[in-house]
Amino acid sequence: MNNETENKKPWIKPAISPVRSGIQNKFGATTHHQWKDSIDGVAISKLIEDHGSPLYVISEKKLRDNMRRLKRVFTARYPDVLFGWSYKTNYLGAVCNVLHQEGSWAEVVSNFEYEKARSLGMPGEKIIFNGPYKTRKILETAIKEKARIHIDHLDELYLIEDISNELNKDVKVNLRLNFDTGYTEPWSRFGFNVESGQALNAAWRIASSEHLKLTGLHSHIGTFIVEPLAFASQVRIMCEFMNAVEDKTGCEIEYIDVGGGFASLNSLQGIYLPPEQVVPSIEQYADAITSVLLEYTEERVVRGRARPQLVLETGRAVVDDTEVLIASVFANKKLPDGRNAVVLDAGVNLLFTAFWYNHQVTPTRPLNGRAEETVLYGPLCMNIDVMRASIMLPPINVGDSVIFSPVGAYNNTQWLQFIEYRPNVVMVHEDKSVSVIREAENLSVVSAQERIPEHLKSPLKWKA
Repeated sequence: MNNETENKKPWIKPAISPVRSGIQNKFGATTHHQWKDSIDGVAISKLIEDHGSPLYVISEKKLRDNMRRLKRVFTARYPDVLFGWSYKTNYLGAVCNVLHQEGSWAEVVSNFEYEKARSLGMPGEKIIFNGPYKTRKILETAIKEKARIHIDHLDELYLIEDISNELNKDVKVNLRLNFDTGYTEPWSRFGFNVESGQALNAAWRIASSEHLKLTGLHSHIGTFIVEPLAFASQVRIMCEFMNAVEDKTGCEIEYIDVGGGFASLNSLQGIYLPPEQVVPSIEQYADAITSVLLEYTEERVVRGRARPQLVLETGRAVVDDTEVLIASVFANKKLPDGRNAVVLDAGVNLLFTAFWYNHQVTPTRPLNGRAEETVLYGPLCMNIDVMRASIMLPPINVGDSVIFSPVGAYNNTQWLQFIEYRPNVVMVHEDKSVSVIREAENLSVVSAQERIPEHLKSPLKWKA
């Protein structure tokens, strides 16, 4: 027997085994080791069958759980806390009323949002009214209904003063402040600046008014803030201003409103660490805010005065992870550079936040095969309609569906009626029943506000 025969390896029957996404293999593990086929116990296939695709789905249980956790965390650390639900984050009526049922007031920034809150049954005295544009008409309504009005600029102050004189009515008012925390870019376009003395001058003007009384301070230092110390700095500056303005004008500040800005577990483009490593917990935000507030108001307690109420206008951190967008695969393509591309039935008209987040994309069934770099496009005839510019995905078939999450913040308020109709939005309740909370659009909805002049009603007849 020669050496070649001695070294021959034993024959093994060949076999074909599927490469399963997420399992360690010769191609390495992929990020898509998870799949999800139900939401709160309701099958995604059933949701699509009943309500179509694309489809927004909101979890009522998650929404309530988030709000209860927020309340529990802050009220355990500070004696008097009020929560205002930020309407601009998601003003679907069912979402707002879940949060109102959990004890949140309405925080609004426009005539429309004020009217929306009132139509949902919120009394004016439980509405926090922010924003730089408040018309005389809506201010008159808000004053009569005793809403908390946060004054944004001097012209608004003059307008409120004029209305109070005309009504011969005393009006509690509140100042919006802006300043440099040292951690975030100052939002100096809103409110009165503290460092320049503008805010103190506004407080003096209020103090000299016959009918106006300064009772609250508000500031909002930014959005998606991942450094809790920014809020600690914010509270310190607001407390120092509160003490100064009370000493100089004799007013009594009843509350400090620190606005919103807490981040959600979303993946902001340009930040490469996973959100679980970047985004602070609610407890960390609460510790930063309440520890400084307790320290800077201790003197009040010594003097027998109550600490100011703490007001929070948290939106994104409450609602973002309660909602998903289900989209279905319409086509597969191969790009000139060799990458795979998928055309979905949902685009950036529905998921506006895709422009600045890399939303998590989860298949609704196990995907087999080697993951490859893939671009996810929407259905719009626009080059910018990119849902994900790059993601590792195994082959996915026409008719398959994926879930984009978290998407509850700002998508149902910033989405566009552009090229395609906007779809159904449903809410899964705690008993696993499902309700449509916003019906899909159709031609009659989109055209309802149009008016065609008589001579233009026929597209085929024209006379010079």
